[in-house]
Amino acid sequence: MSIAVFGGTGFLGSYVVTELLERGHNVIALDIEESAYIPSEKFIKIDILDKEQIEKVFTDNKFDIVYNLAGYSSLDNAVNNPVSTFELNVIGNLNIIDQCVKHNVKHFVFASSAYAMSNKGSFYGLSKLSSEKIVEEYKEKFDLDYTILRYGSVYSDRDFENNYIFNLVKNAIRSREINHAGDGNEIREYIHALDAAKLSADIINGDEYKNKHLVLTGVERIKRGDLFNMINEILGDSLKINLSADGYKNHYKYTPYSFTPETSQKLTPNPYVDMGQGLLACIQQAHDIIKNNE
Repeated sequence: MSIAVFGGTGFLGSYVVTELLERGHNVIALDIEESAYIPSEKFIKIDILDKEQIEKVFTDNKFDIVYNLAGYSSLDNAVNNPVSTFELNVIGNLNIIDQCVKHNVKHFVFASSAYAMSNKGSFYGLSKLSSEKIVEEYKEKFDLDYTILRYGSVYSDRDFENNYIFNLVKNAIRSREINHAGDGNEIREYIHALDAAKLSADIINGDEYKNKHLVLTGVERIKRGDLFNMINEILGDSLKINLSADGYKNHYKYTPYSFTPETSQKLTPNPYVDMGQGLLACIQQAHDIIKNNE
């Protein structure tokens, strides 16, 4: 199939594009900058807030399926930039989905977040929930099939700004400290980006996941404090772990779920990248980057 992936050179997007290419699809990554992980011939530079650029891409190419993984993906950055968060995550998404309808795209896949289900998440969660409602309304009014993917805590060994675990490890190697604004009891179900990409590619096979909300998380529940202790042990118990427990109000502690009448289906990978294995890869890659920059 012919597939467009907006945000296709970002952290998760680069994995999704690679997975779709490996499955034999004709894929184009659309983003504001190139990536070493995506072949240049599979990339188109684009700003999702530029309606003329978006329209030209759809006019010049025929897409069967469109993924939108573009926009703000950092909760903390979104809290500090509410206007640009809604511009990118809501208006940008509108620009894309409107062209999908006008050019008869068969299936629209929107990258949302677990925070769309939560009363936490501030402007980030609100922007994702707003876009979810817009996607649902486009189905109601224009019959555009969709799948909404609510991603949990994604990580890998690639150096991206929104890759929490990798940046945590890189900073720990440099400073010999881990500083965390919570108390360490926060629970997450981390999913490796490779597994998240495979699940993201699986959902376009057939009609099973059309017009559904899917939660993509890992299978291993772990406390943040235990994660820090794992990193510390791998690094030879050489780190100082500082838990201030004074600044984590915008993040959920135990679960992203808040009650709403509409529920979502949960997808987990099987087999999956083991947390310890993935963490070790993060540490090795971060160590190599720091060493090469010295």
